[in-house]
Amino acid sequence: METKKKTIDDIARDLQISKTTVSRAISGKGRISEETRRRVLAYINEYNYRPSAIAKGLAKSKTFNIAFVMPGDYSSSDLPFFQKCMWGISRTASRMDYDLIVSMVEEGDISQLVRLVDRQKIDGVILSRTTEKDEPAAYLLANQIPFVAAGSAAEEMIIQVDNDHFSACKELTSILIYKGIRRIALIGGSNSYIVNQKRLMGFREAFMQAGVFLDSSLIYTDVENPARIESAVEEILEKKAECIIAMDDSICSHVLSKLSRDHYRIPEDIKVASFYNSSLLEQHQPAITALNFDVTELGMVCCSTLLDAIDKKEINRKTLLGYEVLMKESTQK
Repeated sequence: METKKKTIDDIARDLQISKTTVSRAISGKGRISEETRRRVLAYINEYNYRPSAIAKGLAKSKTFNIAFVMPGDYSSSDLPFFQKCMWGISRTASRMDYDLIVSMVEEGDISQLVRLVDRQKIDGVILSRTTEKDEPAAYLLANQIPFVAAGSAAEEMIIQVDNDHFSACKELTSILIYKGIRRIALIGGSNSYIVNQKRLMGFREAFMQAGVFLDSSLIYTDVENPARIESAVEEILEKKAECIIAMDDSICSHVLSKLSRDHYRIPEDIKVASFYNSSLLEQHQPAITALNFDVTELGMVCCSTLLDAIDKKEINRKTLLGYEVLMKESTQK
């Protein structure tokens, strides 16, 4: 009587391991323990299982690696965001037997990413920052590499997972307007980043919906260094603004330092808020009104979406995650 041919499902079930682990043991790719590898190979030898059959089942060409691409010009204030996002990605990847490779790109230099793709080291990519003219995204699209943007992207065809920055910034600004604050200044970083564009749009929309005049001279964008932030604060104070909103935590911390050195009281002399909360602001007294986003969740959803894209499952092209408005003492009357 002919013995029924063993399948990869049989191996995984009999050895009480995942099919992915079986594939890694046979292909020699991916990280598993030497003991597990020996168990799988011994099983295969005992039942005369042919490794070539894997190609018909679990896509032998898979590396079970994904890349997390970070900008090389990130600052120390950006690091908590990248760490939390990476933690979420790593947790989800590990549960699916994937490993995470971190790659850096510079403006005009994506050679690290190109090397990973050319050497077939990865199955997919998560981009941690998106710009208007995004070179890594253009390269990945051209080479048909599955990838997800952790943020919004200009190209609709790009798979995107982002927090709803537009609605969040609109809601926080609307609350301040409702509280009777009308002369609100905004200081933001590079307008080439999609996230900053979304935040500015939400800020403007709040004024439009409230039917309140927005003084455009109080909007400062592309403010990217401490000296320029301090200069913007001085101009804003001269223009008798009631409140300063910083687009992110780093800008807000510089604003707070400048106001403290010049002996301005918060919120009595000037109110302050931030469109992004972090540990940079959490210890400040008085407590700072800010928007809170779950960055670990962002990483987890990015990873699960990418793995579905790699497996050619049906996915949403754009996913928007929630936020929390933290109204604190810095904007009280």
